[in-house]
Amino acid sequence: MHGSKTPDSRLVAFGGGRLDRVDHVRSNPLLLAEAFASPLARRIVLEGLEPVVEGGHLVMEPLPGDAWIEHHALLGVDEDQRPIFAELLAEAPDSFFATPRSRALASEVPGHEVALYGTARSLLAWHARHRFCSMCGQRTAPSKAGWSRKCGSCEAEHFPRVDPVVIMLAEHRGRVLLGRQHSWPAGRYSALAGFVEPGETLEEAVVREIREEAGVATHSVRYVTSQPWPFPSSLMIACTAEADDDALKVDENEIEHAFWCDEAGVRAAMAGEEDAPFLAPPPMAVAWHLLRHWLDRRTAG
Repeated sequence: MHGSKTPDSRLVAFGGGRLDRVDHVRSNPLLLAEAFASPLARRIVLEGLEPVVEGGHLVMEPLPGDAWIEHHALLGVDEDQRPIFAELLAEAPDSFFATPRSRALASEVPGHEVALYGTARSLLAWHARHRFCSMCGQRTAPSKAGWSRKCGSCEAEHFPRVDPVVIMLAEHRGRVLLGRQHSWPAGRYSALAGFVEPGETLEEAVVREIREEAGVATHSVRYVTSQPWPFPSSLMIACTAEADDDALKVDENEIEHAFWCDEAGVRAAMAGEEDAPFLAPPPMAVAWHLLRHWLDRRTAG
């Protein structure tokens, strides 16, 4: 996959984290106990999986005196050398997907705090969803400071999963291919996207997804940027590709509609103009950055 000029990753929501993930502490029980007992230690305050914000910042609190290290995950050490923990959920939440409250966070707190929340949310959601061993079915318990789970029966060790998703713009003669999901707000269009399947490269996943959803053959896939997406735990891999032609054959089971949009239409949508041909994705979505990247390339010639 060929390189290209990427957008500033600090501007992509849930990216730009500043924690030192201190893997050497995670795997050392003595160092972990020392971090947990530190007067500097803090834990992120959550309501289930939802963020708690005061004064434009995530709420952090000292670890209570009765806190159990086994019930916490060490997210890392911040720039002030404070060990930052998150408390594991006692019960699985009703939903692991994005809510208006979690989506609003990107406009409420600094970017590195959005990244911190995303890390906590993804990790806690994984623990809540993987309480039993996939090998023997027996209960698992957190280990390595919350960065794995171990089965007490067969001793299998399980690690947090991240699901790779390609999200891409196909381009043909100065236009880009946009589509919409059935459930999206009226007028909302975005880049096509889909999960990477076993046994394929990212490039192959891009080509396959565009062909499956819109019936368009593509080539010359280029990587642009990526974004952690903690709903519940995906990695969005943004790419562009060149289309062989502009004939569409939309799979309406996958997407509701797709169309080719020219540069003027994309600029109008990104500017939020009332007569724009579509409603752009929000800036917290990597699709917004992908469209911005495409426009910047057009400007640069």
